[in-house]
Formats: sequence, C-alpha cells, structure tokens
Amino acid sequence: MTDTGPVLAADGTPLKKKLAQALFVSRARAFSLVLPLLIFIVASFIIPIFSLMVQGVKNDTYSSNMPATTAIMAEWDGASELTEDMFAALVTDLIQARADKSIGRVATRVNREYAGTRSMFTKSARRAAKLEAPFMAAMLDIDEDWGDINVWGAMKVSSQTLSPAFYAAALDADYKADGSFVRLDTEDRIYVYLFVKTLAVALAVTLATLALGYPVAWLLASLPIRQSNLLMILVLLPFWTSLLVRTTAWIAMLQSHGVLNNVFVWLGITSDDSRFSLIYNMTGTIIAMTHILLPFMILPLFSVMKGIPPTYLRAAKSLGATNWTAFWRVYFPGTIPGIGAGALLVFILSIGYYITPALVGGQDGQLISNFIAYHMQKSLNWSLAAALGGILLVIVLAIYWVYDKVVGIDNMKMG
Repeated sequence: MTDTGPVLAADGTPLKKKLAQALFVSRARAFSLVLPLLIFIVASFIIPIFSLMVQGVKNDTYSSNMPATTAIMAEWDGASELTEDMFAALVTDLIQARADKSIGRVATRVNREYAGTRSMFTKSARRAAKLEAPFMAAMLDIDEDWGDINVWGAMKVSSQTLSPAFYAAALDADYKADGSFVRLDTEDRIYVYLFVKTLAVALAVTLATLALGYPVAWLLASLPIRQSNLLMILVLLPFWTSLLVRTTAWIAMLQSHGVLNNVFVWLGITSDDSRFSLIYNMTGTIIAMTHILLPFMILPLFSVMKGIPPTYLRAAKSLGATNWTAFWRVYFPGTIPGIGAGALLVFILSIGYYITPALVGGQDGQLISNFIAYHMQKSLNWSLAAALGGILLVIVLAIYWVYDKVVGIDNMKMG
C-alpha cells in the first residue's frame, strides 16, 4: 500500500490548510460583525463598572493636595504622641492648599472620616501663613482640637490613596488609623439595614408579581389566539407609557383622597375619617413597583407555558389525577424555568429601582439606590456611592450564581 500524500485542493494547496484558512476567514467575518457590539459593551458597561469598583477604594483628594503630611502620616503608627514635625508639615500643606484653593476639598475629605473637622481646616488655613514656630503651640492656639489624636487618625486614613474606608462605611463600620475596623454605634448604622430592606422589598415584589402574573401567563398560553393577542396587548400596554407617568399615576391612585381610598370608603371597608395610608411609605412602594414590573414576570412565564403541550394535562387526568394533582405534578414543574427567569429578572430590577421609591415611597420607602443617588448628586461623596454600588453589584452576582446552581442558566427562558 503506497502513500498518496496529502489531499490537495484545486489550486494545489493541501486541503487541511485550505480548510483552516476558510475557518479563520469565517471566524474573522463573524468577529467583525459583533465587534461594534463588543466595543459598545466594553465602553458603556465594563469600563464604568470597573471604574466604579476602583473609585470605591481609591481617593487621592488628600494625598495629592497635602503631600507633606501624607508623607509623615505614612510613618506615623496612629497611636504615638504628636510631634512638632507633624504640625510643621501640616502648616506647610495648609498654606499651599489655601493658595491653590484645594483646602475645601481636603477639609471635606477629612470631615467624612471625622465629623466636625472641616471648619478646623478652613479656619486654620486662613491663618497658617502668619504662624511661626513652634507650630504645635500655634495650631493649638487656633483650635485645641488639633491636639486630638482622633483628628490625626482621620488625616492618616484620608491620606491613604487606596483605602477600604469607604467599603467599611458602606457596611456600617469605621476604618481606624491602625488598620482595624470598628462597628458603628447602633444609632449610626444605616446602610446594612438599607441593604436588607432593599432585598426584602425586592423579594416581596417578586412574590407579588409571581402570584399575579402566573394566572395571567396561563391565560395567555391557554386562550385562543385572538383572545390571547388582545390580552397580550393589555400586558404590554404599560411599556408604551413613560415610567415617570405610570409612577405619577400611582400617586394619584394611592393618596388619602385618591381612587383606591375612595373605593374603600364606598365599599364600607373604611370610614372617611380613617382612610388608609398607601403612599409615602413601603406599602405604596411595593404596590407601584409590582405593577410596573409585572410584565417582566408574565413574559418569561408565557414563553415557557406556551411550549407545554396541553395533552400532558389531559393524559394525567385520564390516568386518574385530579385537577390539582395534574397541575402540581405535571404542569407546574414544566414552568419552573419561566418562574426562575422571571423571578431573577424582577428581583434584580427591584434591587436597583430608584424613581418609584423616590416618588411614591417618601422617607419610609427609600431603598439603597436612593442613597447611592444622594451621595452622587448632593453630598458628592462619590467614593461612598461607589462602595455602596460595588456591594450591590456583589449581591446581584451572588444571586445570579445561586440561580445558576439551583435552576441553571441554560434553562433560562426570557420569552
């Protein structure tokens, strides 16, 4: 038996090499088609998230404007006695910070670590140029709190460009100059409660949308096509209206003299003097969010239910199963992928909801997203907002991981 050599293409190239070239060209063409989408995802999704995570641990406001004290703070252990050199470096930095008008940012940064220090910095910076050695005594004459070691501890924490201080604050803890973490007093803890509250609201909205959406999805899958299409239009109708308009409409519906309370009075459920408080609280937030997110539960359920042959139920009944047994043992297990997909979608959307809790929830209905927006827009504490957002991202990824383990991402059906 003789060796005939490699199989050649029409142009004399080995067929194996020709096939590899054709596969490379095909993959390059496919990659070029998805490249614009990949660039868009990287620019609008991956880079902002990475920047958010970095900003939660990086803040150079103090170190870039107070170089002398930053250098001496790096050598200080956070517990030993204050020295003349430390005050001399502080005076030097205060003079320069006032000259380049960065003292306000520096004072704000330290004030976030130790409340009440902003006025100390601004007041001392105005008089720093006139001070003479010994600087420790001169600074203590301006404000005796300069002798408080806690103030210098806050300066040491602020001087660290990379610091876990903001993530600690987001978890109701205080990062100390010696590198330790201390849990805040009970009355000062707010963010962990808000995270738990946000998760509880998201769970309540998810269960409410499931309870309301499951029978609607079953009707969509069971009715004749004409009636099913009409019902689908009603389900999709909210998408044709602005979210802000829908939320505002709920304010009119839920207020003390709104539609729902008037109906309750008319039905005799309550009296005119004892109307229900359905707005500017958690009740109003859950009601409005359930209505807005209901289609996101119905559509995945409908897509799964539509693929379940009705003959399965008829076969179960013909074998002696009751209506409940046929539903629970045959129909319901087939809808679990839709339940999982809808629940995951609604839950994650609920966690990040902002407009509806802000307008309908009032002070009692605020979620963690509202405080992230507050720190971004009003307090301008972007590092704390980034830390809160980073923790929220970790929670979402954890939920996604649990979903993958319980249901399986491959079984997700969004419609």
